[in-house]
Amino acid sequence: MEYHKFEESTLRGFTESVFKKMGCSEEHAVLAADVLLKADLRGIDSHGVARLTGYVRLWEKGRINAKPNIKIVHETPSTATIDGDAGLGLVVAPFAMKVAIEKSKNVGSGWVAIKNSNHFGIAGYHALMAVEQDMIGFAVTNASPLVTPTFSKERMLGTNPICYAFPTGKYPPFITDMATSTAANGKLEIAQRKGTEVPTGWIQDKDGNSTTNSHGLKEGGALLPLGSDREHGSHKGFGLSATVDILSAVLSGASYGPWAPPFVAFMDPLPNQPGEGLGHFLGAMRVDGFRPVEEFKLHMDNWIERFKNATPISPEQKVIIPGEPELEAEIERKVTGIPLIDAVVRDLNEVADKFGIDRL
Repeated sequence: MEYHKFEESTLRGFTESVFKKMGCSEEHAVLAADVLLKADLRGIDSHGVARLTGYVRLWEKGRINAKPNIKIVHETPSTATIDGDAGLGLVVAPFAMKVAIEKSKNVGSGWVAIKNSNHFGIAGYHALMAVEQDMIGFAVTNASPLVTPTFSKERMLGTNPICYAFPTGKYPPFITDMATSTAANGKLEIAQRKGTEVPTGWIQDKDGNSTTNSHGLKEGGALLPLGSDREHGSHKGFGLSATVDILSAVLSGASYGPWAPPFVAFMDPLPNQPGEGLGHFLGAMRVDGFRPVEEFKLHMDNWIERFKNATPISPEQKVIIPGEPELEAEIERKVTGIPLIDAVVRDLNEVADKFGIDRL
């Protein structure tokens, strides 16, 4: 599989141009591109510019509003519900997190439920916005129904990620950002583009049998919850995913469970949806609402140091603190460039030709 490396500025300019061609304002195009590029820089290739063509196709189908009127439809001093007006989740979610942060500044914490949105990129982008304000950030979202509950073969839930981010002192922010399925769908897409199989335990076929075929979803199969099967704790992954779905969609008024609108344009949303669009749930908590910020950061650093120095099984493999691999990738890719496989470059250049902008 051939890779091509691109400078961050090249991909950023290209992505901004595509969003502008879709009708996004300058401000929204810059923000949406920033969310996607943050994923690529942090090594989360499944949620970076490789996703750009998916947003374009949804926009062409009329399922993304490039000029949304994002507004608060219900609120209290510490909570709000936001209608994203079918806008890019890449734009709607940062708007919502700013609301959560302002409420946190005023009353100690802020919690915002969002409906009528679309795929919001990596959850970590939004949670880290709170960290910049010495707050703890929280971000979850529901997603296209691709995951089966334990003991089922029907797709009922999305990959439904959970993210927490904590400020630190001398170390980079501690951030846990993970799907509640065994793997994100984007990783399957990458395997498909590479023509490789996926690990055992990621997916099951249409009959509920384990398979390593990366095209298993397209053939009627389903992703598995975190844990893969009941014997390995899939009921826990199911429970986490269900919690995300309820917070993101049942609470906000978005479409939940099997009615969550699919990210792929060739699949239309199910009729009689009990809700509007995808849903998110974001939160920000002031650290100084619990203890002085500098004390907290000092002890976060102490926590990190102790865990980093936990006795390893093998001297060659140290304990990895959540967020470390992504930071290392970001440092490296800012210097060496962002790698894209041939298939992704091809897809992006087709978009360039469609919109009459320069190819990569």
